[in-house]
Amino acid sequence: MTCKSIITIGRQYGSGGHEIGQKLAKELGIKCYDKELLDRAAKESGICQELFEHHDERPTNSFLYSLVMDTYSMNGAASGYTEMPLNYKVFLAQFNAIKQIAKEGPCVMIGRCADYALADFDNCISIFVHADMDKRIKRIASKYALTEAKARDQILKTDKKRASYYNYYSDKKWGDGSSYNMCIDSGVCGIDGTVQLIKDFVALKEKIKG
Repeated sequence: MTCKSIITIGRQYGSGGHEIGQKLAKELGIKCYDKELLDRAAKESGICQELFEHHDERPTNSFLYSLVMDTYSMNGAASGYTEMPLNYKVFLAQFNAIKQIAKEGPCVMIGRCADYALADFDNCISIFVHADMDKRIKRIASKYALTEAKARDQILKTDKKRASYYNYYSDKKWGDGSSYNMCIDSGVCGIDGTVQLIKDFVALKEKIKG
């Protein structure tokens, strides 16, 4: 199929969202942006890339974060970003990069409030991938050679960070079905099954839209 859509993928940690996004993009013949969004935002804004990596899908209410913001602000920033706190500079630069990438054509974007950034794009399709905790624990434990207890702890911490980030910057709720066009349980459907479901949904939406 010839894809005309921008597909955004929100995901619980350990649900396979990154792998699903990559396979989906490959099968549709379009680009996939995950960490690449950070590279693009850093390049176009002139803000240090390490700052994007440090704040990537993380909440902003820490003392250390405030210190970094103040220090960076005193050192100056890219033109157009100088009169706001660093967390907003970083988010706005990323927000603008997401919009610019979307204007360049169909693609898959993973995380980072991309669905919120592209809310005004008629060809944006938002997906959320989730799975039972037990299945996510097994996936993370196997992938990173962790005990199940450590895998569970990592999942809970990462999901909390992602939810805090999404809920802070958007007007929607992370993981809530009403925030997305489609939610899929990858633990039931599997990676390939989830990819196929998304492809079918995209094809149906594009057919209805004409």
